Order: sequence, then C-alpha cells, then structure tokens
Amino acid sequence: MADTTHPTTSSGPRDAEAGAITRFLRATEIDTRLLGMVGALLIIWIGFQVLTGGLFLTPRNLWNLSVQTTEIAVMATGMVMIIVTRNIDLSVGSILGISGMIMGVVQARVLPQYLGFDSSMTWILALCCGLLVGLAIGFFQGMIIAFLEVPSFIVTLGGLLVWRGATWFVTSGQTVAPMDTNFRIMGGGADGSIGATWSWIVGVIACVFIVIGIINSRRQRKRFGFPRRPLWAEYFLSALGCALVLGAILVFNNYYWPIAIARRYAEAKNIVWPDEGLDIPYGIAVPVLIAIFVGIVMTFIATRLRFGRYVFAIGGNPEAAELAGIKTRWVTVRIFALMGLLAAIAAAISTARLNAATNSQGDTYELYTIAAAVIGGTSLAGGTGTIAGAMLGALVMQSLQSGMVLVGLDTPLQSVVVGAVLVVAVWLDTVYRKRAK
Repeated sequence: MADTTHPTTSSGPRDAEAGAITRFLRATEIDTRLLGMVGALLIIWIGFQVLTGGLFLTPRNLWNLSVQTTEIAVMATGMVMIIVTRNIDLSVGSILGISGMIMGVVQARVLPQYLGFDSSMTWILALCCGLLVGLAIGFFQGMIIAFLEVPSFIVTLGGLLVWRGATWFVTSGQTVAPMDTNFRIMGGGADGSIGATWSWIVGVIACVFIVIGIINSRRQRKRFGFPRRPLWAEYFLSALGCALVLGAILVFNNYYWPIAIARRYAEAKNIVWPDEGLDIPYGIAVPVLIAIFVGIVMTFIATRLRFGRYVFAIGGNPEAAELAGIKTRWVTVRIFALMGLLAAIAAAISTARLNAATNSQGDTYELYTIAAAVIGGTSLAGGTGTIAGAMLGALVMQSLQSGMVLVGLDTPLQSVVVGAVLVVAVWLDTVYRKRAK
C-alpha cells in the first residue's frame, strides 16, 4: 500500500508543524492516548511542583510516590482484563483487606506457636495463605458471575460488603502487628530497597532487554512481511526507553537513608562514622520491582497467550466469541480468579509497608483501581485496554493524591477532585471511541 500523502496547497506554518508531528507519531507508532496521558502527568507534576514550593519533584517524594503507586498499579493490571470483558469488580479493596488480615494473623499469631518467631518459613507460609485466600475468593465470585449469570456489578458489590465484614470478624476489629522481618521487605523502606549498585545493574539489564525487544520486533516484522519502522525511529525509541529507566534510577539513588538508620547500620557493620555523615542511597524499592514484574507478566498474558486473545475477543463481541468456540464462562472465572490473586499480591505489599494488618486496609481502593484502568485507556464498553496504560493511570491517580496532600487540601476536596477526574476520563473515552468509528 502506498503511503498517504498530504496536500500542500493550503499548508502554512501551523499545518506543516502538524504534519511533522503526525509523521513522527506514525513513524514511531507511539500511542496517542498514552502520549496524552504522559502529557497530563507532566502537567500534574509541574503544577504541584509550583504549588508545593519545589517539594513535589524531590527524590524523596518521587521515591515515596513510586512505592505508594504499587498497590493500585498491581490491581489495575487485573482490572483491565475485567473491564475489557465488559465486567466490573467492586470487591478488590475488600479482598485486599481480608487477604492482608489473613497474612497478618498467620505470621503474627498462628505460626509463631509452631515455628517460633525467627523461622525463615514464616513469611513464605503467610504469603501463600494470603494468596490462596485472594485466589479462592476471586474464583468463587467468578463462578457465580459465569454460571449463575448474576451481573458482576451485583456479585462484587456484595463481595465488597461481605469480605469487608469478614475482615473485621477475623480479629474482631483489632489491628495485627508487627509483621515478620523478612515479610516487611516487600513493603519498601531501608531494608526493602536494593541499594545503588544493584539498582544500576537492574537498570542496565532493563536497557539491554529494551534494545533486544525492539530488535526482535523488527526481525519479526521482516519475517512476516509487515511494515517496519524507520531506523531512526528504532534508535529514538531505544534511547528514550533507556533514558527513562536510567533517569528513574538516578532519582532513586539520590534519596538517602535517614541519619538515625544510617548510623545504626554503620554500628552494626563496624563502619567508622565520618564527620560529614554517611550517605546510603535507597535505590529501587522492592515493591516497585514487584509491580514491574507483575506488569510484565500481565502484558505477556494479555498480548502473547491464547487466554489474553480470548479475553479481548469476548470484550469485542461476546456472542461471536461464544460461536467461535471460546469457553466464555471459564474465561470469566479465570479473570476474576486472577483479579483476586492480584488483590492478594497488593495486600502483601500494603501489609508489609504498614507493618500491620488493619480492618480498614484497602478501603476505597476499588474506586482508585477502576479509575486507574479507565484513565489508562481501558474502555468501559469493553474490548480495549492496555496493561501499561493502566499502570500509568495508577501513577496519575497517586500523583494527584500525593500532590493534594502536600498542598494541604482537605480529604473531602481530594475525593471531589478524584471523582471529577474519573468522570472526565470516561467522557474522553466516549469522545475517542466516537471519533474512531
């Protein structure tokens, strides 16, 4: 097919500029919706940087922002699959709550009676129990939705109430603390970060995979006769990806342990405390690595596995998917079971970060998770959505919340802003779909 040409009879400086931008986006194949979301994120960051007097874009706040985003980001990857199939899950916050409470009770009250308080198996068994609870709840709700044909809105709305109440009954509303030392690594902090050296190693490995991925994609396109991007576009995307990764690591490595923690570390390691103090970088936080790993796995499932293709086929046209031989009911059960498992992973991060399991843990998280998926480009009409977009949407949501806290905005006003952003995101999705027709 010949390339589309643009007429030059009515072109002016503005038209030429628009044509250059269009050609650039077409050559690099950058998703315009994703690009718009990045632009919105930059506007939010710059705005809060001004409003907070330079506090927002500091290494400390950006590091904390990355950790705080992980829980919603992990669950948003599963919510994409749910919404793509024209369903909804309002129970993810409550599943997080009861999974976290089970993990807390198992490691703080049950296992110490049998394994002692210093067993290396405590955190593993507690984590497995929580993950199994989340998986079982998701599977149970999926069975009701798929085989009893109860709308997902009703089933998960009931689950929101049931599992929140069950969380309270596990300990009669008591907070369970503290958590196992090894378990707390999943929550970040000084012990839950990998330090400067390993962060740079991870960054270099990530850059290598980015370049290999782009090269492999080009080879596959050539093999099957698909059009390839210009070489300059391949170089640009490789450089951009590596720059973003290494830039993020540079920021993380410029956030240092508090003096008290660094001093205790020096005493424990018999390190002489220098007069100018000891700067120990946090590096990448473990929960951030967990979220990135989940994002990669979910992207692979959504784009490379038959299950992912079935999910999008059901979202595009459920009747046609059924006639094509796809077992739509079992696919529905699996996506809700997967959503329950992801909520339990988020529960592990949340419980480890708080060093406690509380009755209110995960409260309102279902709203933020749905908002992150929708803001990330997942269409409520079904059939459209990306994992990367949902994770970026989670970062947008957390940036708004973190910025409003730094500005000193009251909690009710924060809810107003989040609600307004969600409505605008759905409206923009509606406009986008109408123009795409």
